[in-house]
Amino acid sequence: MPAVHDLLLAIGFGLVTSSIIAIGTVALSLQYSVTNVPNFAHGEIMTIAGYGALQTSRSVHSIPLQILVSIVLGAFFAWAMNRLLLQPFLNRGARNLVLFVLTIAISLILQNTVLLIYGGQSRAFTIASGSVHHYGPFQISSMGELTVGAAVAVMLLIHVLLKYTAFGKAQRAVSDSRELSRVSGVNADRVVAVTWLLAGGIAGVAGYVLAATIGSVTPTIGNAYLIVIFAAAVVGGIGRAYGAMIGALIIGMSMEISAVYLPSEYKTVVAFSLLVLALIFRPGGILSTKVRNAVD
Repeated sequence: MPAVHDLLLAIGFGLVTSSIIAIGTVALSLQYSVTNVPNFAHGEIMTIAGYGALQTSRSVHSIPLQILVSIVLGAFFAWAMNRLLLQPFLNRGARNLVLFVLTIAISLILQNTVLLIYGGQSRAFTIASGSVHHYGPFQISSMGELTVGAAVAVMLLIHVLLKYTAFGKAQRAVSDSRELSRVSGVNADRVVAVTWLLAGGIAGVAGYVLAATIGSVTPTIGNAYLIVIFAAAVVGGIGRAYGAMIGALIIGMSMEISAVYLPSEYKTVVAFSLLVLALIFRPGGILSTKVRNAVD
């Protein structure tokens, strides 16, 4: 029987894992809420951000600069993907299934491009984890504190943006009905473009903290986390930013706590299981309502 100490350690690790998942899930849910496009290239955006941080770390040992590069790369690739690939298909009246398949194709192209440039081997991305701090019975490293802090900062940013800015109101309008928002004078195309930019930037933060926490980057690092992010989004209510936070906490904690009782290889199985249970018993997610409104 695992000791209580091991369980408490797992809860501390779960908080860090939940923070990583939360950042990636909020980005995915925010983008989906406004565009209604399930982006399966989301993991590759995180991967590119991780490699951007790796390249920056080889020249400048500055964590803020590495995070900035990750944000810029994530934002640029997300914006370019929408502008150059998705939007032309939308203008021709393409259905969501076509866009869904297109994001899968983009995912494969980006993943193999990274593989071509960097090779398939794992590349070390080490950041001094610092000392371990004790919070009651829980332990968390300085790197873990940075990850949790980044998650809190992203959540506060999204909350303020959605609730207290004109752009947040425009997002809610586009989320409800793109056509009605246009009639009301909202520039829906601009809102969609900026949403992709914002979601990509947040995905860049997720890519950075994921790479820094694992301590290495590979061409599949983001894609490997994609199913976990989707699981958190579905559990919390896909397309709902606040639901994404709750879903990430449930998935992250469950994965780490399960590792106390099961081999660590079963973490993804636990995420899959929670995803299936959510689809069976609560398909709309924990925060489901009769009308889907992701940003409210």
